[in-house]
Amino acid sequence: MSRNEALVRASEMGLDLVQLDKQDPPCVKIADYSKLKYELQKRKKEQQKKSVANRMDLKELKMRYNIDVHDYGVRLKSAQKFLRDGDKVKLIIQFKGRELEFKDLGLKLFERFEEDVGEDGIVESKITKDSRSISMVLAPRRTKSSSQSSNTDKPNPEDLSEDASSVAAASAKA
Repeated sequence: MSRNEALVRASEMGLDLVQLDKQDPPCVKIADYSKLKYELQKRKKEQQKKSVANRMDLKELKMRYNIDVHDYGVRLKSAQKFLRDGDKVKLIIQFKGRELEFKDLGLKLFERFEEDVGEDGIVESKITKDSRSISMVLAPRRTKSSSQSSNTDKPNPEDLSEDASSVAAASAKA
């Protein structure tokens, strides 16, 4: 069909002649252009929503090896919240001055944190040691059943105080 015939037929129907692809010969369609444009915008918005939903951010939590019980609980709750939201969590333990001698206590703190996070997250990258800090990255688990059961599985504050007191006692001995 020639271009002129297609334009005449489209104008008789009260519609537009829309070029779909830039090929030779061109591929065209008789349709309402404003309606077609609206549908394309709608598809584009849906794709953007899906990409935002699949996006994963990296959240950082910094602490010291001799962290207090309440502060540890706050960091743990925020890490669990980030993991449930689908974000990765990077834990950083910083050392200053003579604290560099107690990197083993920092490693124990990471192990305890990993246990306390439980089913909310898994270790994505093992512990990396820098000159003045050590870090670890936790990633969320993707199963929905674990996120539902984790709401009922909260750490006991008494257990946190016992763990923190053991770390504090170990640092006092050293």
